[in-house]
Amino acid sequence: MTNWVYPLGTAADGRWDVSLGASGSPLPAEGWSHTGLKVATLTAGTEVVLPAAAEERLIVPLNGSFNVLVDGREHHLHGRPSVFHGPSDVLYSGSERMVTVRSDGGGRVAIATAPAKASYPTRLVRAAEIPVELRGAGNCSRQVHNFGTPAVLEADRFIVCEVLTPAGNWSSYPPHKHDEEKEGETSLEEIYYFETQTAAGSGAPPGADAIGYQRVYASDARPIDVSAEVRTGDVVLVPYGWHGPAMAAPGYDLYYLNVMAGPGPVREWLISDDPHHGWIRQSWENQEIDPRLPFGT
Repeated sequence: MTNWVYPLGTAADGRWDVSLGASGSPLPAEGWSHTGLKVATLTAGTEVVLPAAAEERLIVPLNGSFNVLVDGREHHLHGRPSVFHGPSDVLYSGSERMVTVRSDGGGRVAIATAPAKASYPTRLVRAAEIPVELRGAGNCSRQVHNFGTPAVLEADRFIVCEVLTPAGNWSSYPPHKHDEEKEGETSLEEIYYFETQTAAGSGAPPGADAIGYQRVYASDARPIDVSAEVRTGDVVLVPYGWHGPAMAAPGYDLYYLNVMAGPGPVREWLISDDPHHGWIRQSWENQEIDPRLPFGT
C-alpha cells in the first residue's frame, strides 16, 4: 500500500520539516507529478534558498514574518502570530526564479509548488486583499482564505488556499472528488498540510493533545483507504478518490493548507460530490454559520 500519510518528521529533508514533490524533493509516490510542498521552521536571521526551477511557488507564512528575495527584489511578508489569526501576506514567485526566504524574528513558512510551463509575474498579495469565505453552515461551517485561487491569482497550474475549522465541526464535507477530466470535474492532485490548536475557552489543560482527522476513500477501482489522526505538521496526500470529512475534534480547532494541480487544460477546481452524501448541502439553507467564525477578528 502506498503511503499517503506523513506525520511530522517523516517527510523532513535537511532544513525542511516537510519536503514532498517539489523540485529537488522526493516524490511521495509513484506517478505523483503535479504538486509539491515545502515547510521550514526558521530562527531569527536564518534563511532557506530554492534554486531556479521550472516550477511556480507560493510562499505562505504560517507564523512569523519573512523577507523573500526574488529576482533581486525583496518583498516583506507581514505574517501572523499563527494560522488561526486570519490571513497573511503571501508571495507568488512565478517560475524559473531563485527564491530566498529569510526570517525576521523566527517562524514557520510553507511553500506550495507545481511544475509550470508558462511564466507569470511575481505578485505580492497583501492580507487585506485576500477574500475570506465562510463556507457551509451549522457544524459544517468553516473559513476559507482564497489567496491562490483562479479568481484571485494569475498562475500556470496550481490552486492554493487554506481552511480553518472550529472545534467539533466537519470540513471538506460532503465528501467529494476531482480525479477525472470530464464535464463538471477537473483532475487535481491535492496536498493537505495540517495545524491544530486547543480552542479558545475549551478549558483544555496544559499539554492537551490537539488532534483532527482526515478521511480519503476510493471512488473507482484504484485502491485508497485513509482514516488519519492529524496534528500540527502532518501531511495527507489525495492522489484520487473521495475525500472528506476533515474533522476538528471537540476542543481543538483545525487548519489545513491545500495545494492542488493537475494535467488538464483548465486551471479550475471542479468537483463531484459523493452521491450518498451530497444532499447535506441543502440542509445548510436552514442553518446559520457558526458564530465562532471568522477566526482572526
